[in-house]
Amino acid sequence: MRRRIIGLGLLVCACLMGGCGHKGTDGGVGSVMSTESKTTEVSSETETGSESETTTEEASETTEFSMGSVDEKIKKINEIIDKDFLFSEDANDREEGVYKGILESLDDPYSVYYTKEEFDELQQTTSGEYQGIGVQVSQNRETKIITVTKVFKGSPAEAAGVLREDEIAGVDDFEFGGEDIGDVVKKIRGPEGTSISLKVYRPSINDYVTMTVERRKIENPTVEAEMLEGGIGLIKVTEFDTVTLTQYIEALESLNSQGMKSLIVDLRDNPGGTLSTVVGMLDYMLPEGMLVYTVDRDGNRTSEMKSTDSHSFDKPVAVLVNGNSASASEIFAGAMKDRGAATIIGTTTFGKGIVQRLIPLDDGSGIKLTVSKYYTPSGNEIHKVGISPNIEIDLPDELKIKSYLEPSEDVQLQKAIETLKK
Repeated sequence: MRRRIIGLGLLVCACLMGGCGHKGTDGGVGSVMSTESKTTEVSSETETGSESETTTEEASETTEFSMGSVDEKIKKINEIIDKDFLFSEDANDREEGVYKGILESLDDPYSVYYTKEEFDELQQTTSGEYQGIGVQVSQNRETKIITVTKVFKGSPAEAAGVLREDEIAGVDDFEFGGEDIGDVVKKIRGPEGTSISLKVYRPSINDYVTMTVERRKIENPTVEAEMLEGGIGLIKVTEFDTVTLTQYIEALESLNSQGMKSLIVDLRDNPGGTLSTVVGMLDYMLPEGMLVYTVDRDGNRTSEMKSTDSHSFDKPVAVLVNGNSASASEIFAGAMKDRGAATIIGTTTFGKGIVQRLIPLDDGSGIKLTVSKYYTPSGNEIHKVGISPNIEIDLPDELKIKSYLEPSEDVQLQKAIETLKK
């Protein structure tokens, strides 16, 4: 019998993408992107939007350990491997493994070393377009279980029968057993037109299911908008890519032209994305003032992001969130809540409030390093705390596994509609 571990483990979000980038959507930056969709890779939040966030750095001396003794030990280990190791191996993989090990030793799932190929993919995934199967996944940091948090509508995954809450167990002949979500994403990504045999554990039936899923190019609209009855506009934001800001503003203007009286912004299951995008969206929504600031390990306030007085949204707003709303989603919800611009409805968010800086290295590889924490305008820490809703309401368990909810059965959406009507 499979042993089930139940608990409140921290999630590492990522997307399965076929060649995606920063967040973990099927892609991509968050895709198969933390959403399969992306990577960030794995929905992790990358600090972007300023020159200081992407820099080339050289190795420096440190008093923490002796590089001389490290070099000597590595040399000795390599000599032993070269002399006695039974199987064939790639010397380049061995070298890359050393670099990966340094970042893994930090015991921070968001600090990662990337090979040149991986770093190139990471930077491409914020485009909102990738090749994959169309699911969003997250990983429990303690159990390492990778769970499907969203199945994109019209995707190959939906056609094959993948369900939300399915746990990724294997791809083709490879069985997963505690691998990092980024490694799982690589197995699922691939050229358009090729197929994978995807094995999942389905909690609802307490059994495994295997499906053949075709990879294809996923054009991921990160923003969906519609007008509900009573002049209530609804905008669903699935992740914060570079294309999201433009899509969001276009959606708002379209709804305004239709006579929108109030707005619901749905950030449920949104794993995050780029900082510059969420700041741009908040700047469009809020009058001049603080949006989010960061603090480094020494307690120094390292950056402040503020809205300008160029534009603001003056209609009633409700923001929907849940436990899979992470990173940039929490920045958006936290700023709207603290500034009194929206009613937050749903359940407490994920609690991923730390900044990763992407640092390219001279050979084309790079590292993503956690460098600071995010704080809301009122000074509330996000990391491991999350954003608590003004109105707490959860979905029934039987609805959480559905890839699509009818508006009439979505109790969180109905609560937002009821709130705005009042």
